[in-house]
Amino acid sequence: MDLARIRALLTLHEGCVPHAYQDSLGYWTIGIGHLIDKRKGGRLPDEIIVSLFEYDLRQVCKTLPEWAWRLDEVRLAVLIDMSFNLGPEPFNENGFKDWPKFVAQVKDGRYAEAAANMRSTLWATQVKGRADRLATMMESGKWPSDLPNG
Repeated sequence: MDLARIRALLTLHEGCVPHAYQDSLGYWTIGIGHLIDKRKGGRLPDEIIVSLFEYDLRQVCKTLPEWAWRLDEVRLAVLIDMSFNLGPEPFNENGFKDWPKFVAQVKDGRYAEAAANMRSTLWATQVKGRADRLATMMESGKWPSDLPNG
């Protein structure tokens, strides 16, 4: 079987779309005709979800400022989690571009102040429990007790 030609044929007919879109019948699809619409039993396979996460994690890690890599594992994880949540390119050369006070507090090791700052933001009201968990992690330097061991 000539997989390259089959891929070319399907790409010609289905297209190759790097974002979710609705097909001609209104079902959510992605890539080369991959059905993701739950109404029709569509989904992303677990191996694709893991690969996508690993790709996203590598991309986020590339944006972390140099000083972040000197943090302990837990506080580094907080910054990574926040980066996932805050969207693409949350950092500039100094840290979170919209959070200069928070960046200064973390860089100076003032973790309790950084945690309080996190809890006082609009972001915290939007993400609720996530913000509290991350602020607690920032303050304590410890993984949460309810976190599965991956």
